[in-house]
Amino acid sequence: APRDLEIWLSPRRRFGCRLAHGTAHGSRVEGMPHLGPPASPSPPLRHDPRDEHHVLRMYDYFYHREHLFLVCELLRDNLYEFSRFNRDSGGERYFQLPRLRRIAKQCLEALVFVHRLGLIHCDLKPENILIQSYSRCEVKVIDFGSSCFTTDHLSSYVQSRSYRAPEVVLGLGYGQKIDLWSLGAILAELHTGYVLFQNDSLATMLARIVGILGPFPQRMLERGRHTHKFFVGDTPYERDASGAICLLRPKPSSLRHRLHSDDKLFLSFVGSLLKVDPDQRPTAQQALQHPWIASDPYQ
Repeated sequence: APRDLEIWLSPRRRFGCRLAHGTAHGSRVEGMPHLGPPASPSPPLRHDPRDEHHVLRMYDYFYHREHLFLVCELLRDNLYEFSRFNRDSGGERYFQLPRLRRIAKQCLEALVFVHRLGLIHCDLKPENILIQSYSRCEVKVIDFGSSCFTTDHLSSYVQSRSYRAPEVVLGLGYGQKIDLWSLGAILAELHTGYVLFQNDSLATMLARIVGILGPFPQRMLERGRHTHKFFVGDTPYERDASGAICLLRPKPSSLRHRLHSDDKLFLSFVGSLLKVDPDQRPTAQQALQHPWIASDPYQ
């Protein structure tokens, strides 16, 4: 949970299921403009009363002493915790391609729902996708505390670093497709057990993106407000302790090599989400039509 959000288990079963209480302290409530007027929960929680869209289900909410309390369903591990447990336990690998496809589809359906509300999640990462059922591989997207409307004045600091879209790093305008980039990075990480774009620094992360996905479009480099902080021409750089420029020349690689996969449809799907140019990335609705998702025999 975020530092200013506390979660605890409720002993009550008022709604016929185990519940979790969350309290957002004053500073966090003030930083969540999409909550709307007082006593109004966040739109994704408010607009899914029939529990159809793979987002956290809220049963009740109330204010007490300037704290907002949310009463939500109790879910299981987040994908970060469970993937580390699964990797370290030495048991059967849970995140095999059929399960990854189910997770991807559910996350896309959640994003379609969120995006239709005019929102950008802005912090999709393994910690914000929780397991509802291990056996059925059911998940839900949580934590809309960083989300914003597409019509808002967009912050230049959104998304956790390893899942941050290139257009955000460069200081370009951005939209809902930053959530698709995050999902692509998440799927790659779940498949291999390791973060795809390691984030020692933003500069080295950009260099890894270039090494795996190829050079950034010149148009993006020319328009980015922060390009000068990370690129000399089209080459990533960082400064050493003395302030001298050190060019970063990543070893050329590929998604196929990094994902250790020969599944062409899977590579095509993840590659489509990880297009450096957001104009070439699909929307969540378009991504649901990709052959890798559409070929799910269990849908």
